[in-house]
Amino acid sequence: MREVGKKLRRLGFAAVFMLAASATQARSQGSPACGLPAALGDGWTIDSPDSAGLDSVRLCAISARLKEIEANVHAVVIVRHGKLVFEQYFAGYDEPWGQGGGQHDFDATTKHDMRSASKSVISLLVGIAIDRKLIKSADEPVVKFFPDYSAQKSPGWDNITLRHLLTMSSGIQWDENRGWKDPKNDEPHLGNEADPIRYVLSKPVAAPPDTVWTYNGGGTDLLGNIIERVSGKSLEAFARDTLFAPLGISDWEWMKYANEKIAPAVGLRLRPRDAAKIGQLVLNKGDWNSKQIVSAKWIAQSVTPRFQAIGYFSGLFFYGQQWWMGRSIAQEKEVKWIAAMGSGGQRIFIVPDRDLVVMTTSGLYFRPYQGDAALDMMANYILPSVRDNNTR
Repeated sequence: MREVGKKLRRLGFAAVFMLAASATQARSQGSPACGLPAALGDGWTIDSPDSAGLDSVRLCAISARLKEIEANVHAVVIVRHGKLVFEQYFAGYDEPWGQGGGQHDFDATTKHDMRSASKSVISLLVGIAIDRKLIKSADEPVVKFFPDYSAQKSPGWDNITLRHLLTMSSGIQWDENRGWKDPKNDEPHLGNEADPIRYVLSKPVAAPPDTVWTYNGGGTDLLGNIIERVSGKSLEAFARDTLFAPLGISDWEWMKYANEKIAPAVGLRLRPRDAAKIGQLVLNKGDWNSKQIVSAKWIAQSVTPRFQAIGYFSGLFFYGQQWWMGRSIAQEKEVKWIAAMGSGGQRIFIVPDRDLVVMTTSGLYFRPYQGDAALDMMANYILPSVRDNNTR
């Protein structure tokens, strides 16, 4: 995958224009329009890129680019001005949850692992629980929700709040940067321990809360369990009733670990065009079809940069409440975005200044440069394709 990163940097803008020219020639020869979204009756209004102020010729060059750099991208979905305007799917290697690795075909009806993009959905669910007064606020202490573990919690846990878990600033000793089979990698313990909640709460507090950012799926798993405890429902039922059903998302799964415990931090499977609805919900500040699903206040808190997230994924990003923030440079202009990110190249990009949502899936699990293809598409194809002034 290092070669992929090198290719991306080597090709540059010259390749973009060459591929765009190829797309123009194909169109002049009568080829059908690429990326035309399917009408599935799933709540999306369908439009064309050109009608939505995007350059369709430039977007049509994406598939050739991905083939050239062997990016193993499975889906590219684009939403502009609240309408689904572009989607393309590609066969490739994947490692679906519990199925092992192999070649797979993908289309508009195929669910895909979201991996750690699941964390951003958990953030929305916590916000909904607060909106419904099931939780007083994100500043509630975590241990309040786990009285049955009072004897197991490590010293210092009394000072950790839900917001610390959301921003990954709890300060607990946690390491997910090791090899998967390394016993010091904490993440596999979430799926292997008979009681993963006990495992997380027993971790020592290595730094005062709100001082150090450390990527931590264990905190997200605690948040998922808290949702179950305050709602009296399974995480799946709460997600279905409060988020997915209102968004018109009916074909989804939330997978379990080998220990049969739900996997809040990494287990969500969605169709890419349904995942794009999550992005549109955030872009609309919690509103979907004039219904406020999660408060605008919670969205604003969630996407406010709070920490510099260094050394996780490729790039230099900021972190909010289970949401990433970053920027792309497109045509010498800085464009800020918000994102849900998952291992393997799962990305939901939200670009408020361009009224744009971009969702990508791919199969590059546990490999370096796994997000380069998505960022390349954003910087060299999708953002430069915007050609109207009708932005937010």
